[in-house]
Amino acid sequence: MRGRERAPALPETAIGLGALAFAGLVLWQAWEIPVSPLYAKIGPSVFPYATAGGLAVLALLLVAQAARGGWQAAEEREVALDRRALAFVVAGLLANVALIGWLGFTAASTVMFVLVARGFGSRTPLRDGAIGSAVALVAYFGFAKALGVNIGAGLVERLLGG
Repeated sequence: MRGRERAPALPETAIGLGALAFAGLVLWQAWEIPVSPLYAKIGPSVFPYATAGGLAVLALLLVAQAARGGWQAAEEREVALDRRALAFVVAGLLANVALIGWLGFTAASTVMFVLVARGFGSRTPLRDGAIGSAVALVAYFGFAKALGVNIGAGLVERLLGG
């Protein structure tokens, strides 16, 4: 659409502003990280600051793109929102938050994977559960063994020696 500017896209503007607000939240939380005076230049807050900065830059680019009419093609704008699919994705995210303390990382992540896959149209929950479990176990043991970070050990992790 050269030569003719489109009107600012309000949904895309809201996404960009939401991402900018999230960058502010990350920055605020980075400020809250206690830093020992023993760290000369690089401490535990360097990566959170870099993440906040990168997120802020991307959010500003999204807002700029939205001001020029948005990034969605015209035919995408006319597609109706699939509320049922969105409900499965949101249910997966909420299930992960609700179950991770009770069931552990692997089981909660598997439930989330199955629900999100269903939201994206999958009709094979057993296959999705197997894939989700494999990905979650690799992620869990990567964090637990390689980095020494406990991200929520549950029954599955304890049975496998986590």
